[in-house]
Amino acid sequence: MSEAPDYARLDRLPVVQPLFHPMPDRTRARGGAEDLRFEVAPAVGIAARYHRGPSCRATVLYFHGNGEVVGELDDLALLFRDQGIDLVIAGYRGYGRSDGQPSFAAMVADAHPIADAFHAAADALRGPGPRFVMGRSLGGHPALEIAANRPGRFDGLVLSSPSGELRRVLARIHGITHPSPELEALVAAHEAKLARISLPTLVIHGDQDEVIPLASAKAVHDRIGAVARSLVVIPGAGHNDILWVAFDEYFGAIRGFMERHGG
Repeated sequence: MSEAPDYARLDRLPVVQPLFHPMPDRTRARGGAEDLRFEVAPAVGIAARYHRGPSCRATVLYFHGNGEVVGELDDLALLFRDQGIDLVIAGYRGYGRSDGQPSFAAMVADAHPIADAFHAAADALRGPGPRFVMGRSLGGHPALEIAANRPGRFDGLVLSSPSGELRRVLARIHGITHPSPELEALVAAHEAKLARISLPTLVIHGDQDEVIPLASAKAVHDRIGAVARSLVVIPGAGHNDILWVAFDEYFGAIRGFMERHGG
């Protein structure tokens, strides 16, 4: 097996543009939702919210984008519920009511205990059934980590406007266009990780995305090793309006994907 990427290298680099934009979250669960806390390290908890509908075709562990918090996505969860999909939204250190400070290494490493806590919660609150991991934007990184290293009990991976191309992170966030040998080794280890992913994968991206170019999403899609993988490009959609530009196509792609791979 290839050497695991040392993402802590990214946290030690100079930053040209801030990667993390944590915000507070003062909301409380309502309706069919329940607030949870996933312990990722001693005295370090990550805020999560479990949204359950009256019926469930699948349960999704959802990693949100940058500048978002768990409570901000209640309305999104209702849209998933209308599709018969339970959503368990997990945050990051320093975001909302989560403990600690954000870092790239922690965001990726925390995905492992979060996945364990997700399965325990789904077992207790919903029982057996298809399960998927999904990442939007920044959330692509922890979702990819789980798909590559903890695929057990997950039926597929969904990436929405995902970050996941490490060369782009180095260039945009750190201003590094010619990586050192050490950083080239990190990129190679990251790309080898993507190649190990065998879970069926769906990537959805807008062709007018102004934050993460379509070419970056295509690079991630092409590097993923899964035989069953597909890229859905939404014409005219940017980074934050993709769902509203093509609501039916967006949820149709997710629903069809989960029906095909939901066991």
